[in-house]
Amino acid sequence: MTATHSKLHLVDVTLRDGSHSMKHAFTEKQVRDVARGLDEAGIEYFEVSHGDGLGGSSLQYGLSAVDEMKLIAAAAEECKQAKISVLLLPGIGMKEDLEEAVRAGATMVRVATHVTEADVAKQHIELGRKLGLKTVGFLMMAHMAPIEMLVEQAKLFESFGAEIVYAVDSAGALLPHEVKERIAAMRQSLTCDIGFHGHNNLSLALANTVAAVEEEATYIDGSLRCLGAGSGNTQTEVMVAVFDRLGYKTGVELYPIMDVANQIVAKFMPRSQEITGSSLIMGYSGVYSSFLLHTQDAAKKFNVDERDILVELGKRKAIGGQEDLIVEIAAKIASSK
Repeated sequence: MTATHSKLHLVDVTLRDGSHSMKHAFTEKQVRDVARGLDEAGIEYFEVSHGDGLGGSSLQYGLSAVDEMKLIAAAAEECKQAKISVLLLPGIGMKEDLEEAVRAGATMVRVATHVTEADVAKQHIELGRKLGLKTVGFLMMAHMAPIEMLVEQAKLFESFGAEIVYAVDSAGALLPHEVKERIAAMRQSLTCDIGFHGHNNLSLALANTVAAVEEEATYIDGSLRCLGAGSGNTQTEVMVAVFDRLGYKTGVELYPIMDVANQIVAKFMPRSQEITGSSLIMGYSGVYSSFLLHTQDAAKKFNVDERDILVELGKRKAIGGQEDLIVEIAAKIASSK
């Protein structure tokens, strides 16, 4: 593959997507240490917020141990050049949350909806632009819609004012050729920048990210040591090495990004982000990656196989926001036995 872009924009999501694996319990020191390391390594943007975005701290999604605004402010204080991004899901995050995040130091907002529901994000995209933020449309669970619908929804985001539109493989269910088809179709129909966010439940996050870049995605996400929901995301430090070998410019230094991954993040990770039986089933069945820990808790409570819960969630095409289904399905499986 020959590099076709002068610059790829890497967005590190360790301090947001990693919140799922950390049960939303990042400490201020952990955030400061990671933020400082990312900044020194040359990362352009990194995301800080509850795993489910601004306002996500709740009984349904998981309570944050430390207020996310305090964490955003702490991260911003550590940065000399890197910029802070936040995630916002309409219906969870509110206008006031985004305004407060800006005061805390955020300069990018990624407005996330299900792949068929971009229409609910118009006012949030417009607010992001009004606040002077780099404003992004984030189409989650991109495997669940036909390519034509994905493109239609992406065009809606662009029409609202999104400067970048992402195809998001929230379940880690896409195969490389499916990523190429989606990104190519988006590139043909949009004038804004294209992004890709992958999960590693089928061990394809890096391959999928390379496939996206081959079709001219210029914004790509990763997390250090794969710390993220399910089996995590494309591994940031590996991505830096691979794209350097491929001739792309990322602006990120390999040794420093490896150091923050291995000397900081690895020390507080609650578990290795290997592909376990459960996260493999998530990718295979197309289940939202952040459902993993909720499913494991329900399986223990009802003494059922967590894989059975995940398969049923896949059959029901469950999406983010339907976490209550997990307990319902676990109870049903237990009663049938």
